[in-house]
Amino acid sequence: MRAETGSQKELPLAQSTATLAPQALRTALARTVADVVATPPDVFEALLCALLARGHVLLDGKPGIGKTLLARTLAACIDCNFRRIQFTNDLMPSDILGTAVWREESRDFAFLEGPLFANIVLTDEINRTSPRTLSCLLEAMESGTVSVEGRTMELGSPFHVFATRNPIEFHGTYPMPEAALDRFLVRIELGYPDSAQEVALYTGRDAEASLRAVRPVLSREQLVAAQKSVAEVQVHEQVAEYVLRVVAATRDHTEVALGASPRAALMWLRAARARAWLAGRSYVLPDDLKALAQPVLAHRMFVRGGGPSATMLRDVIAATAVPL
Repeated sequence: MRAETGSQKELPLAQSTATLAPQALRTALARTVADVVATPPDVFEALLCALLARGHVLLDGKPGIGKTLLARTLAACIDCNFRRIQFTNDLMPSDILGTAVWREESRDFAFLEGPLFANIVLTDEINRTSPRTLSCLLEAMESGTVSVEGRTMELGSPFHVFATRNPIEFHGTYPMPEAALDRFLVRIELGYPDSAQEVALYTGRDAEASLRAVRPVLSREQLVAAQKSVAEVQVHEQVAEYVLRVVAATRDHTEVALGASPRAALMWLRAARARAWLAGRSYVLPDDLKALAQPVLAHRMFVRGGGPSATMLRDVIAATAVPL
């Protein structure tokens, strides 16, 4: 873990992270991730807020730009159970949920858990699988449970899905339904690195070797405790009214076919609480909401004619009065 201050060196996990303030925790995570993959500050902030707000993350972008590496690196920063699922068009529900097998010695069926039974699950190329398998994942993301052999089974706590998605123009990919996109607290679109970052990538240390050297910055118990603290951050009435004005404006916009729903507004506030907590505040400011509007709301809205919702959302945010 890299949580050094001045000349202080790394401390054991249990000793150091137990006393880290939110800002120190953010710094330690940012340094650890940066050692493996270059990440824009706004992208890292959205990822961290989603994690602290008990949300799921969708990483969009072309193949080969580091989506999977970024998700694996963030997962490695947390000392909890991690599994990776490579989605393909022939993936079956039992491949991710698990299956019952006959035990000759006990003369009974025993359930073998699938990779979905983990704290952090990386689903690679989520838009390459069948609707049947995707629906099983969506149930897990919504409720933290799965239905297997007529039983409802609890998944891990915490439970987070980091999904990567290739552009739908690529061979073997399928559009994701609106209900599937709505399960993700944030959607982040990654592009190519800038010239300096790409040169550093070519001349630097092998990314896989750097990833193997990552040590956890946060334990599972500490993550759960941080999530509970985030949930206690207050939203004052004036801020709640500001959220209502924004989402109402998206619904009334002439170019919008589907505006932000009440659930989208609740997800926006959850993410904003995390940002406020990271800043050391016990209350949400409009600036917290503005900073996270794009990754939380844009993929939940649809513009007539298929235009970019991000542009329309920026216009709505700019035109909505901020409470004094």
